[in-house]
Amino acid sequence: MKKTIVLLAVLLQSVVVCAQTVIPLKSPSEILNAEVRVEGRSVQIGLSEKGDKVVDVKTLQLDLEEDILAGNWLVINQARKTVNQTWQPVYGERSLVTDRYNELELSLQSDENQKEMTLFVRLYDEGLAFRYAFDTLDFWNCTLTAEKTQFLFNRDCDTWVTGMAQGAYSKTKLTALQGVADRPQVIQVNDRRFVAIGEAALVDYSRMKLGKSEEGIGVQSVLSGKVNLDLAGYRSPWRYVMVAWHPGQLVQNNDFVLNLNEPNQIQNTSWIRPGEVLREVTLTTAGSLAAIDFAAENNIAYVEFDAGWYGAEEDTLSDATTVTVDPARSKGPLDLQKVIEYADTKNVGIIVYVNKKALHKQLDVILPLYKKWGIKGLKFGFVNVGDQYATAWLHQAIRKAAKYELMVDVHDEYRPTGYSRTYPNLITQEGIRGDEESPALYQTVYTLYNRMICGAGDYTNCFFAERVTEKMGGRAAQLAKRIAIYSPWQFIFWYDRPYKAPARTGGAGSVESVIKTDAITDFYCSIPTTWDDTRFYEGDMDSYAVVARRSASDWYVSILNAGDKRQVTLPLDMLKSQSRYKATLYYQAPGKKKDVVSVKEIKLHGQEKLTLDIEGNSGCVLYLTPLSAF
Repeated sequence: MKKTIVLLAVLLQSVVVCAQTVIPLKSPSEILNAEVRVEGRSVQIGLSEKGDKVVDVKTLQLDLEEDILAGNWLVINQARKTVNQTWQPVYGERSLVTDRYNELELSLQSDENQKEMTLFVRLYDEGLAFRYAFDTLDFWNCTLTAEKTQFLFNRDCDTWVTGMAQGAYSKTKLTALQGVADRPQVIQVNDRRFVAIGEAALVDYSRMKLGKSEEGIGVQSVLSGKVNLDLAGYRSPWRYVMVAWHPGQLVQNNDFVLNLNEPNQIQNTSWIRPGEVLREVTLTTAGSLAAIDFAAENNIAYVEFDAGWYGAEEDTLSDATTVTVDPARSKGPLDLQKVIEYADTKNVGIIVYVNKKALHKQLDVILPLYKKWGIKGLKFGFVNVGDQYATAWLHQAIRKAAKYELMVDVHDEYRPTGYSRTYPNLITQEGIRGDEESPALYQTVYTLYNRMICGAGDYTNCFFAERVTEKMGGRAAQLAKRIAIYSPWQFIFWYDRPYKAPARTGGAGSVESVIKTDAITDFYCSIPTTWDDTRFYEGDMDSYAVVARRSASDWYVSILNAGDKRQVTLPLDMLKSQSRYKATLYYQAPGKKKDVVSVKEIKLHGQEKLTLDIEGNSGCVLYLTPLSAF
């Protein structure tokens, strides 16, 4: 029971509460302003930028199975906090992250039966975030059946949606929305303002998706199942609205999502190692040794064994503690222990795929076993996502993997919400329409501006496979995608095999291609997978993007152009002295086939800007490195 003195304090404070309570909150640089308005059953957050309304958020639209909330909300207490700090990620899109916000902690009580909740509201210069906390005594053993948080706009806006985490994006209007969309969802409020609505710190709650609002023009949260509040720790994930003048700025500010998660919980992270990954496609010892040799020669950190190495992945009888090659994928033989030992001598790590059927049945057995074998990481396949129990199980599995110093790549429909900050052994995840789906280049641009707001995406980058020239933007564009689509584990040459490896006899994908080694391949393999700085420059949501990333002193500028031929003007403000840099352009030359990447040196002459001609449906990379490096 609650102490009497607390009840008296509540009663005394509630006497002075007006019919409407309005509580202001400003972002650290006063770029954004929020007003929390409590009136009756309604608790709304109005977000504005420089006096212009951005969005109205109707919070606490909650349905409980027990139906225990009664009456209006009263504000019984409020507390404020200011945070201004930096932290260093284990890896990322920049080497230092700024975490700067003002927070309001608003304690609420229903006036008819005194049930208490807390609304946490944070305001960053980059956007708004809020979450709910439930009093553990008032809501003990309760189940949340629905949450209908409303994000409402003053006009019908363009928005970009996909119904599935790996689905294609389409452009539509808010009033034309159908079904539910994956998050984050980008909405263009006007010519100079974009917002992204999403969730962060989803660990043990039901996933949120977004559907058409029932109360006005906008979207509302839709949970993927009920929530047992006890399992959820009596708090929700963060819901957020990021605000930017350009869609690229939303992606550039995506540390916003990481900041809404708990700090790193792994004390010793020396075993967590980003890098490129080569898939071994033959599932044979000979093919594996050839893949390891190729990886070592080209500074590729890992070789991954995909589905089939321990049996048919969807067969519940397949045993992930054994090496039993699926005959539908390969005739074998595969001596995995010999392969792991050989890889160790070449400083190449081994990653193995495990399907959800084996994961659910054997997780606690295979983790210590794989550690003993010398395996460096797992790729989780076809995991269940969405409902609360699937979400909780998955994040528990990631924590268990960390106990055995195993890194994780979660494939298929899982989308990140920033948990890689808390457990950085979660290196990457799919939840993206990657090269396995042969996306047209405009879909890649959509993916960059939408999906990459929430975190790393395993894009399964292709290079020699036929789909690159037949369905996508060509090899120059593939180089650009390697830089634009961030993933600390970057899977490359997805449908290709080293020329020394035997041909495969089965498996997924189109007709395989053989990797050809040349100067272009060398550059492709040399592109980093993590970065010290990231900047987005000009671009358009529907057609092109320009992103620059720095690794040490080297800059890699990626340009993806899904539209017609265009000129792109690139500021060179990232360079300390233009005259001290060597500039090399890898591009699609006019009249050349899409399997040809042309190369030329560019003299900078100390100018402040550089203008480049970009072919339609193609891409290019400008590599800038200090002359002292030569």
